[in-house]
Amino acid sequence: MTRLNRPFFTTRLPLFAAALAVAAPGVSFSQAPAPPVTAPAAPSAPPPATPAPVAPAAPADASAPTAEAAAPAKPKPKPRPPAPPRETALSDDPTPVLQPETFFTTSKASERYAQIVDLGGWPTVGVPLRPGAKGPAVATLRRRLAAEDDSLSDTRKQSWDSELTTAVKRFQFRMGLKQTGVVAGATLRALDVPATVRFRQLASSAQRLAGVDFPFGERYIVVNIPSTAVDAVENDRVVHRYAAIVGDPEHHSPEVQAKIVAVNVNPTWTVPVSIIKNEIAPHMLKDPGYLARQRIRVLNNKGEEVDPRSINWTSERAVNYTLRQDSGAGNSLGSIRISMPNAHAVYMHDTPSRNLFANDYRFLSHGCVRVQGVTDLAAWLLDGASGPHVSKEEINAKIASGEREEVKLARPVPVVWVYMTGWASADGTVHFRDDVYHLDEVGGAPE
Repeated sequence: MTRLNRPFFTTRLPLFAAALAVAAPGVSFSQAPAPPVTAPAAPSAPPPATPAPVAPAAPADASAPTAEAAAPAKPKPKPRPPAPPRETALSDDPTPVLQPETFFTTSKASERYAQIVDLGGWPTVGVPLRPGAKGPAVATLRRRLAAEDDSLSDTRKQSWDSELTTAVKRFQFRMGLKQTGVVAGATLRALDVPATVRFRQLASSAQRLAGVDFPFGERYIVVNIPSTAVDAVENDRVVHRYAAIVGDPEHHSPEVQAKIVAVNVNPTWTVPVSIIKNEIAPHMLKDPGYLARQRIRVLNNKGEEVDPRSINWTSERAVNYTLRQDSGAGNSLGSIRISMPNAHAVYMHDTPSRNLFANDYRFLSHGCVRVQGVTDLAAWLLDGASGPHVSKEEINAKIASGEREEVKLARPVPVVWVYMTGWASADGTVHFRDDVYHLDEVGGAPE
Protein backbone atom coordinates (compact mmCIF):
# COMPACT_ATOMS: atom_id res chain seq x y z
CA MET A 1 0.00 0.00 0.00
CA THR A 2 1.61 3.25 -1.10
CA ARG A 3 0.66 6.34 0.87
CA LEU A 4 0.91 9.87 -0.43
CA ASN A 5 3.08 12.15 1.71
CA ARG A 6 0.57 14.30 3.60
CA PRO A 7 2.74 16.07 6.24
CA PHE A 8 4.76 17.92 3.56
CA PHE A 9 1.78 19.85 2.23
CA THR A 10 0.32 20.39 5.71
CA THR A 11 3.50 22.04 6.94
CA ARG A 12 3.87 24.14 3.81
CA LEU A 13 0.27 25.41 3.65
CA PRO A 14 0.93 28.49 5.86
CA LEU A 15 3.76 29.44 3.49
CA PHE A 16 1.42 29.26 0.51
CA ALA A 17 -1.14 31.41 2.35
CA ALA A 18 1.48 33.98 3.25
CA ALA A 19 2.85 34.07 -0.30
CA LEU A 20 -0.58 34.65 -1.77
CA ALA A 21 -1.43 37.32 0.81
CA VAL A 22 1.74 39.25 -0.03
CA ALA A 23 1.31 38.92 -3.79
CA ALA A 24 -2.38 39.70 -3.89
CA PRO A 25 -3.47 41.88 -0.92
CA GLY A 26 -6.95 41.17 0.27
CA VAL A 27 -6.89 37.55 -1.00
CA SER A 28 -6.73 34.78 1.57
CA PHE A 29 -7.30 31.06 1.58
CA SER A 30 -10.62 31.47 3.38
CA GLN A 31 -11.97 33.82 0.76
CA ALA A 32 -13.68 32.91 -2.46
CA PRO A 33 -11.15 32.43 -5.25
CA ALA A 34 -10.74 34.62 -8.24
CA PRO A 35 -13.29 33.74 -10.92
CA PRO A 36 -12.28 30.22 -12.03
CA VAL A 37 -11.47 29.39 -15.59
CA THR A 38 -14.46 28.06 -17.43
CA ALA A 39 -14.43 25.28 -19.96
CA PRO A 40 -12.85 26.42 -23.18
CA ALA A 41 -15.38 27.15 -25.86
CA ALA A 42 -14.11 26.48 -29.31
CA PRO A 43 -14.25 29.65 -31.36
CA SER A 44 -17.06 29.67 -33.83
CA ALA A 45 -16.18 30.50 -37.37
CA PRO A 46 -18.41 33.29 -38.72
CA PRO A 47 -21.10 32.00 -41.05
CA PRO A 48 -20.60 32.75 -44.72
CA ALA A 49 -22.27 35.94 -45.75
CA THR A 50 -25.73 35.41 -47.15
CA PRO A 51 -26.21 37.21 -50.50
CA ALA A 52 -28.96 39.78 -50.56
CA PRO A 53 -32.12 38.49 -52.27
CA VAL A 54 -32.44 39.57 -55.87
CA ALA A 55 -35.66 41.46 -56.58
CA PRO A 56 -37.85 39.82 -59.28
CA ALA A 57 -37.77 41.54 -62.64
CA ALA A 58 -40.75 43.83 -63.25
CA PRO A 59 -43.27 42.63 -65.91
CA ALA A 60 -43.74 44.53 -69.14
CA ASP A 61 -46.92 46.16 -67.81
CA ALA A 62 -45.84 47.50 -64.44
CA SER A 63 -49.29 48.91 -63.71
CA ALA A 64 -50.84 45.44 -63.82
CA PRO A 65 -48.47 43.02 -62.16
CA THR A 66 -48.94 39.34 -62.80
CA ALA A 67 -49.85 36.96 -59.96
CA GLU A 68 -46.37 35.45 -60.22
CA ALA A 69 -44.73 38.86 -59.81
CA ALA A 70 -47.02 39.76 -56.91
CA ALA A 71 -46.20 36.57 -55.03
CA PRO A 72 -43.40 37.03 -52.48
CA ALA A 73 -40.11 35.42 -53.44
CA LYS A 74 -39.24 32.34 -51.39
CA PRO A 75 -36.29 33.11 -49.13
CA LYS A 76 -33.21 31.12 -49.89
CA PRO A 77 -32.17 28.79 -47.05
CA LYS A 78 -29.25 30.19 -45.12
CA PRO A 79 -26.13 28.07 -45.34
CA ARG A 80 -25.31 26.26 -42.11
CA PRO A 81 -22.14 27.63 -40.47
CA PRO A 82 -19.29 25.14 -40.25
CA ALA A 83 -18.60 23.43 -36.94
CA PRO A 84 -16.06 25.26 -34.82
CA PRO A 85 -12.57 23.75 -35.00
CA ARG A 86 -11.60 21.48 -32.15
CA GLU A 87 -8.94 22.98 -29.89
CA THR A 88 -8.35 20.35 -27.22
CA ALA A 89 -6.26 17.24 -27.72
CA LEU A 90 -5.93 13.97 -25.85
CA SER A 91 -2.44 14.08 -24.36
CA ASP A 92 0.15 11.68 -25.74
CA ASP A 93 2.26 11.96 -22.58
CA PRO A 94 3.23 8.41 -21.48
CA THR A 95 3.46 9.63 -17.87
CA PRO A 96 0.33 8.76 -15.82
CA VAL A 97 -1.62 11.77 -14.62
CA LEU A 98 -1.42 10.31 -11.09
CA GLN A 99 1.64 8.59 -9.62
CA PRO A 100 2.81 7.96 -6.04
CA GLU A 101 4.93 11.15 -6.17
CA THR A 102 2.25 13.42 -7.70
CA PHE A 103 1.25 14.91 -4.36
CA PHE A 104 4.87 15.87 -3.58
CA THR A 105 5.65 17.28 -7.05
CA THR A 106 2.38 19.24 -7.16
CA SER A 107 3.03 20.70 -3.70
CA LYS A 108 6.51 21.79 -4.81
CA ALA A 109 5.06 23.31 -7.98
CA SER A 110 2.59 25.33 -5.92
CA GLU A 111 5.54 26.79 -3.98
CA ARG A 112 7.14 27.84 -7.26
CA TYR A 113 3.93 29.51 -8.47
CA ALA A 114 3.55 31.26 -5.11
CA GLN A 115 6.92 32.83 -5.81
CA ILE A 116 5.79 33.86 -9.31
CA VAL A 117 2.75 35.56 -7.75
CA ASP A 118 5.00 37.24 -5.17
CA LEU A 119 7.13 38.67 -7.99
CA GLY A 120 4.12 40.20 -9.68
CA GLY A 121 2.84 37.37 -11.85
CA TRP A 122 3.15 37.55 -15.62
CA PRO A 123 2.02 39.91 -18.36
CA THR A 124 -1.21 39.63 -20.29
CA VAL A 125 -0.74 38.83 -23.98
CA GLY A 126 -4.19 40.03 -24.98
CA VAL A 127 -3.95 39.67 -28.77
CA PRO A 128 -3.75 36.71 -31.18
CA LEU A 129 -0.28 36.03 -32.58
CA ARG A 130 1.22 33.56 -35.02
CA PRO A 131 4.55 32.71 -36.61
CA GLY A 132 5.87 35.66 -38.60
CA ALA A 133 4.53 38.25 -36.16
CA LYS A 134 6.73 41.15 -35.07
CA GLY A 135 6.51 43.95 -32.54
CA PRO A 136 6.14 44.56 -28.78
CA ALA A 137 3.34 41.95 -28.48
CA VAL A 138 5.80 39.22 -29.46
CA ALA A 139 8.19 40.33 -26.70
CA THR A 140 5.25 40.29 -24.26
CA LEU A 141 4.44 36.72 -25.33
CA ARG A 142 8.07 35.75 -24.71
CA ARG A 143 7.99 37.22 -21.19
CA ARG A 144 4.68 35.50 -20.48
CA LEU A 145 5.98 32.08 -21.53
CA ALA A 146 9.33 32.59 -19.80
CA ALA A 147 7.55 33.07 -16.45
CA GLU A 148 6.87 29.31 -16.49
CA ASP A 149 9.34 28.07 -19.12
CA ASP A 150 13.06 28.46 -18.42
CA SER A 151 14.07 27.39 -21.92
CA LEU A 152 13.34 30.76 -23.56
CA SER A 153 16.66 32.61 -23.79
CA ASP A 154 15.82 36.11 -25.09
CA THR A 155 12.62 37.67 -23.71
CA ARG A 156 13.18 41.06 -25.38
CA LYS A 157 13.22 39.84 -28.97
CA GLN A 158 10.29 41.30 -30.95
CA SER A 159 10.33 38.87 -33.87
CA TRP A 160 8.89 35.36 -33.96
CA ASP A 161 11.39 32.53 -34.44
CA SER A 162 11.41 28.72 -34.25
CA GLU A 163 12.32 28.85 -30.55
CA LEU A 164 9.11 30.76 -29.82
CA THR A 165 7.02 28.33 -31.87
CA THR A 166 8.45 25.44 -29.86
CA ALA A 167 7.71 27.26 -26.60
CA VAL A 168 4.09 27.90 -27.63
CA LYS A 169 3.65 24.22 -28.52
CA ARG A 170 5.11 23.21 -25.14
CA PHE A 171 2.59 25.47 -23.44
CA GLN A 172 -0.26 23.97 -25.47
CA PHE A 173 0.89 20.45 -24.55
CA ARG A 174 0.72 21.37 -20.85
CA MET A 175 -2.78 22.80 -21.25
CA GLY A 176 -4.17 19.79 -23.13
CA LEU A 177 -4.56 21.77 -26.37
CA LYS A 178 -3.65 20.99 -29.94
CA GLN A 179 -0.04 21.89 -30.57
CA THR A 180 -0.57 24.34 -33.43
CA GLY A 181 2.08 26.89 -32.44
CA VAL A 182 -0.52 29.64 -32.97
CA VAL A 183 -1.67 31.94 -30.16
CA ALA A 184 -5.45 32.32 -30.51
CA GLY A 185 -8.70 31.00 -29.06
CA ALA A 186 -8.23 28.61 -26.14
CA THR A 187 -4.44 29.09 -26.20
CA LEU A 188 -4.75 32.86 -25.78
CA ARG A 189 -7.33 32.43 -23.02
CA ALA A 190 -5.04 30.01 -21.16
CA LEU A 191 -2.06 32.34 -21.51
CA ASP A 192 -4.04 35.20 -19.98
CA VAL A 193 -5.15 33.28 -16.88
CA PRO A 194 -3.56 35.15 -13.93
CA ALA A 195 -0.73 33.55 -11.98
CA THR A 196 -2.83 33.73 -8.79
CA VAL A 197 -5.39 31.40 -10.36
CA ARG A 198 -2.71 28.94 -11.48
CA PHE A 199 -1.19 28.97 -7.98
CA ARG A 200 -4.59 28.28 -6.47
CA GLN A 201 -5.18 25.38 -8.85
CA LEU A 202 -1.93 23.69 -7.82
CA ALA A 203 -2.42 24.34 -4.10
CA SER A 204 -6.05 23.16 -4.19
CA SER A 205 -5.21 20.03 -6.18
CA ALA A 206 -2.41 19.21 -3.74
CA GLN A 207 -4.80 19.63 -0.84
CA ARG A 208 -7.27 17.24 -2.43
CA LEU A 209 -4.48 14.74 -3.12
CA ALA A 210 -3.54 14.86 0.57
CA GLY A 211 -6.71 12.86 1.24
CA VAL A 212 -5.94 10.19 -1.35
CA ASP A 213 -4.61 6.86 -0.07
CA PHE A 214 -4.51 4.80 -3.24
CA PRO A 215 -2.92 1.34 -3.64
CA PHE A 216 -0.77 1.96 -6.71
CA GLY A 217 0.21 -1.33 -8.29
CA GLU A 218 1.59 -2.69 -11.53
CA ARG A 219 -1.78 -2.07 -13.19
CA TYR A 220 -4.32 0.60 -12.32
CA ILE A 221 -6.75 3.06 -13.92
CA VAL A 222 -6.97 6.77 -13.15
CA VAL A 223 -9.63 9.22 -14.31
CA ASN A 224 -8.72 12.89 -13.96
CA ILE A 225 -12.13 14.53 -14.13
CA PRO A 226 -11.01 18.00 -15.35
CA SER A 227 -8.96 16.35 -18.12
CA THR A 228 -11.98 14.27 -19.25
CA ALA A 229 -9.53 11.43 -19.83
CA VAL A 230 -8.93 7.86 -18.62
CA ASP A 231 -5.42 6.44 -18.16
CA ALA A 232 -4.80 2.68 -18.19
CA VAL A 233 -1.44 2.35 -16.44
CA GLU A 234 0.94 -0.59 -16.50
CA ASN A 235 4.43 -0.58 -14.96
CA ASP A 236 4.28 3.20 -14.38
CA ARG A 237 3.50 4.01 -18.02
CA VAL A 238 0.24 4.87 -19.77
CA VAL A 239 -0.46 1.99 -22.14
CA HIS A 240 -3.84 3.40 -23.23
CA ARG A 241 -5.44 6.81 -22.79
CA TYR A 242 -9.10 7.37 -23.66
CA ALA A 243 -11.26 10.44 -24.09
CA ALA A 244 -14.07 10.53 -21.53
CA ILE A 245 -17.37 12.24 -20.84
CA VAL A 246 -17.78 13.10 -17.15
CA GLY A 247 -20.43 14.63 -14.90
CA ASP A 248 -21.82 18.03 -15.75
CA PRO A 249 -21.57 20.99 -13.33
CA GLU A 250 -24.89 20.04 -11.73
CA HIS A 251 -24.06 16.32 -11.46
CA HIS A 252 -20.39 16.07 -10.51
CA SER A 253 -18.41 12.92 -11.09
CA PRO A 254 -17.19 12.17 -7.55
CA GLU A 255 -13.65 11.61 -6.38
CA VAL A 256 -13.70 7.90 -5.66
CA GLN A 257 -11.47 4.87 -5.20
CA ALA A 258 -12.61 1.36 -6.02
CA LYS A 259 -11.62 -1.92 -7.62
CA ILE A 260 -12.79 -3.09 -11.02
CA VAL A 261 -14.22 -6.56 -10.52
CA ALA A 262 -16.03 -7.36 -13.78
CA VAL A 263 -16.92 -6.35 -17.31
CA ASN A 264 -20.64 -6.44 -18.12
CA VAL A 265 -21.47 -7.13 -21.76
CA ASN A 266 -24.83 -5.91 -23.10
CA PRO A 267 -25.86 -4.50 -19.71
CA THR A 268 -29.26 -3.31 -18.64
CA TRP A 269 -29.56 0.09 -16.99
CA THR A 270 -31.36 0.65 -13.71
CA VAL A 271 -32.50 4.27 -13.65
CA PRO A 272 -31.35 6.20 -10.55
CA VAL A 273 -34.04 7.61 -8.27
CA SER A 274 -32.92 11.18 -8.96
CA ILE A 275 -33.48 10.72 -12.70
CA ILE A 276 -36.88 9.11 -12.10
CA LYS A 277 -37.94 12.09 -10.01
CA ASN A 278 -36.43 14.93 -12.02
CA GLU A 279 -36.62 13.65 -15.59
CA ILE A 280 -38.71 10.50 -16.10
CA ALA A 281 -41.78 11.64 -14.14
CA PRO A 282 -42.09 14.99 -15.99
CA HIS A 283 -41.65 13.17 -19.31
CA MET A 284 -44.40 10.68 -18.46
CA LEU A 285 -46.84 13.45 -17.52
CA LYS A 286 -46.40 14.98 -20.98
CA ASP A 287 -45.89 11.79 -22.98
CA PRO A 288 -47.30 8.53 -21.49
CA GLY A 289 -45.57 6.48 -24.20
CA TYR A 290 -42.09 7.73 -23.35
CA LEU A 291 -40.91 4.71 -21.31
CA ALA A 292 -42.14 2.23 -23.90
CA ARG A 293 -40.19 3.96 -26.67
CA GLN A 294 -37.08 4.01 -24.49
CA ARG A 295 -37.52 0.29 -23.76
CA ILE A 296 -37.64 0.97 -20.03
CA ARG A 297 -39.68 -1.46 -17.96
CA VAL A 298 -41.33 -0.59 -14.63
CA LEU A 299 -40.99 -3.23 -11.89
CA ASN A 300 -42.62 -3.38 -8.45
CA ASN A 301 -40.88 -4.53 -5.26
CA LYS A 302 -41.59 -8.16 -6.25
CA GLY A 303 -39.86 -7.78 -9.60
CA GLU A 304 -43.16 -7.90 -11.47
CA GLU A 305 -43.65 -5.68 -14.50
CA VAL A 306 -46.17 -2.87 -14.04
CA ASP A 307 -48.01 -0.84 -16.69
CA PRO A 308 -46.45 2.65 -16.48
CA ARG A 309 -49.81 4.19 -17.38
CA SER A 310 -51.22 2.87 -14.08
CA ILE A 311 -48.75 4.91 -12.01
CA ASN A 312 -49.43 8.37 -10.64
CA TRP A 313 -46.23 10.12 -11.76
CA THR A 314 -47.05 13.20 -9.65
CA SER A 315 -46.87 11.09 -6.49
CA GLU A 316 -43.74 10.65 -4.37
CA ARG A 317 -44.45 6.91 -4.53
CA ALA A 318 -43.45 6.87 -8.20
CA VAL A 319 -39.79 6.61 -7.15
CA ASN A 320 -40.53 3.38 -5.25
CA TYR A 321 -40.66 1.49 -8.54
CA THR A 322 -37.59 0.10 -10.28
CA LEU A 323 -37.13 1.38 -13.82
CA ARG A 324 -34.88 -0.83 -15.93
CA GLN A 325 -33.85 -0.24 -19.52
CA ASP A 326 -33.38 -3.33 -21.68
CA SER A 327 -29.96 -4.07 -23.11
CA GLY A 328 -29.24 -3.58 -26.79
CA ALA A 329 -29.33 -0.69 -29.22
CA GLY A 330 -30.19 2.59 -27.54
CA ASN A 331 -29.34 1.44 -24.02
CA SER A 332 -27.91 4.37 -22.09
CA LEU A 333 -24.86 2.32 -21.04
CA GLY A 334 -24.13 1.15 -24.58
CA SER A 335 -22.59 -2.30 -24.96
CA ILE A 336 -20.10 -2.35 -22.06
CA ARG A 337 -20.24 -1.49 -18.37
CA ILE A 338 -17.12 -1.59 -16.19
CA SER A 339 -18.21 -2.77 -12.74
CA MET A 340 -16.43 -0.99 -9.85
CA PRO A 341 -18.59 -1.23 -6.68
CA ASN A 342 -18.46 1.96 -4.58
CA ALA A 343 -20.57 4.06 -2.24
CA HIS A 344 -21.42 6.55 -5.01
CA ALA A 345 -22.84 3.85 -7.32
CA VAL A 346 -20.86 5.25 -10.27
CA TYR A 347 -19.01 3.33 -12.95
CA MET A 348 -17.47 3.58 -16.41
CA HIS A 349 -19.40 2.59 -19.49
CA ASP A 350 -20.06 2.85 -23.21
CA THR A 351 -22.65 5.19 -24.72
CA PRO A 352 -24.93 5.22 -27.77
CA SER A 353 -24.07 8.94 -28.24
CA ARG A 354 -20.47 8.43 -29.32
CA ASN A 355 -20.50 11.58 -31.42
CA LEU A 356 -20.19 13.61 -28.20
CA PHE A 357 -16.59 12.50 -27.77
CA ALA A 358 -15.71 14.82 -30.66
CA ASN A 359 -16.60 17.86 -28.54
CA ASP A 360 -14.05 20.02 -26.72
CA TYR A 361 -16.49 20.31 -23.82
CA ARG A 362 -17.27 16.86 -22.40
CA PHE A 363 -18.88 17.62 -19.02
CA LEU A 364 -22.22 16.12 -19.99
CA SER A 365 -23.10 13.07 -17.86
CA HIS A 366 -25.01 12.58 -14.62
CA GLY A 367 -21.85 11.51 -12.78
CA CYS A 368 -20.70 8.28 -14.39
CA VAL A 369 -17.78 8.27 -16.84
CA ARG A 370 -18.39 7.35 -20.46
CA VAL A 371 -15.26 6.05 -22.19
CA GLN A 372 -14.46 6.36 -25.87
CA GLY A 373 -13.15 2.99 -27.05
CA VAL A 374 -14.43 1.24 -23.93
CA THR A 375 -14.27 -2.12 -25.74
CA ASP A 376 -10.52 -1.61 -26.03
CA LEU A 377 -10.36 -0.81 -22.30
CA ALA A 378 -12.36 -3.97 -21.56
CA ALA A 379 -9.93 -6.01 -23.67
CA TRP A 380 -7.01 -4.58 -21.65
CA LEU A 381 -8.74 -5.55 -18.41
CA LEU A 382 -9.35 -9.04 -19.81
CA ASP A 383 -5.94 -9.58 -21.43
CA GLY A 384 -5.05 -12.36 -18.99
CA ALA A 385 -2.91 -10.28 -16.64
CA SER A 386 -5.87 -9.93 -14.30
CA GLY A 387 -7.61 -13.01 -15.69
CA PRO A 388 -9.41 -14.33 -17.68
CA HIS A 389 -8.18 -13.77 -21.25
CA VAL A 390 -10.89 -12.51 -23.61
CA SER A 391 -9.75 -10.87 -26.85
CA LYS A 392 -11.29 -7.75 -28.31
CA GLU A 393 -12.68 -9.86 -31.17
CA GLU A 394 -14.33 -12.19 -28.66
CA ILE A 395 -15.80 -9.23 -26.77
CA ASN A 396 -17.25 -7.85 -30.01
CA ALA A 397 -18.70 -11.27 -30.80
CA LYS A 398 -20.38 -11.35 -27.38
CA ILE A 399 -21.80 -7.88 -28.03
CA ALA A 400 -23.12 -8.95 -31.43
CA SER A 401 -24.85 -11.96 -29.89
CA GLY A 402 -27.06 -9.66 -27.84
CA GLU A 403 -26.71 -11.92 -24.81
CA ARG A 404 -26.02 -10.38 -21.43
CA GLU A 405 -22.87 -11.64 -19.76
CA GLU A 406 -20.71 -10.72 -16.79
CA VAL A 407 -17.01 -11.53 -17.15
CA LYS A 408 -15.37 -11.44 -13.72
CA LEU A 409 -11.73 -10.53 -13.16
CA ALA A 410 -9.67 -13.02 -11.18
CA ARG A 411 -7.60 -10.14 -9.75
CA PRO A 412 -9.44 -6.81 -9.35
CA VAL A 413 -7.77 -3.73 -10.87
CA PRO A 414 -7.57 -0.58 -8.69
CA VAL A 415 -9.26 2.54 -10.10
CA VAL A 416 -9.25 6.11 -8.83
CA TRP A 417 -11.14 9.21 -9.98
CA VAL A 418 -9.44 12.47 -8.99
CA TYR A 419 -10.09 16.18 -9.51
CA MET A 420 -6.79 17.82 -10.44
CA THR A 421 -6.93 21.12 -12.30
CA GLY A 422 -3.21 21.63 -11.73
CA TRP A 423 -0.54 18.99 -11.21
CA ALA A 424 3.14 18.32 -11.77
CA SER A 425 4.46 15.07 -13.20
CA ALA A 426 7.57 13.33 -11.88
CA ASP A 427 9.88 15.31 -14.19
CA GLY A 428 8.45 18.61 -12.91
CA THR A 429 6.29 19.41 -15.95
CA VAL A 430 3.25 21.39 -14.73
CA HIS A 431 -0.13 20.82 -16.35
CA PHE A 432 -3.40 22.73 -16.04
CA ARG A 433 -7.04 22.13 -16.92
CA ASP A 434 -10.16 24.25 -16.38
CA ASP A 435 -11.94 24.24 -13.02
CA VAL A 436 -15.37 23.43 -14.43
CA TYR A 437 -16.77 22.41 -11.01
CA HIS A 438 -15.44 25.60 -9.33
CA LEU A 439 -13.70 23.67 -6.53
CA ASP A 440 -10.32 25.38 -6.49
CA GLU A 441 -10.31 27.11 -3.17
CA VAL A 442 -7.81 26.23 -0.45
CA GLY A 443 -9.07 26.27 3.12
CA GLY A 444 -12.71 27.02 2.41
CA ALA A 445 -15.90 25.76 0.85
CA PRO A 446 -16.29 26.23 -2.90
CA GLU A 447 -18.28 29.25 -3.94
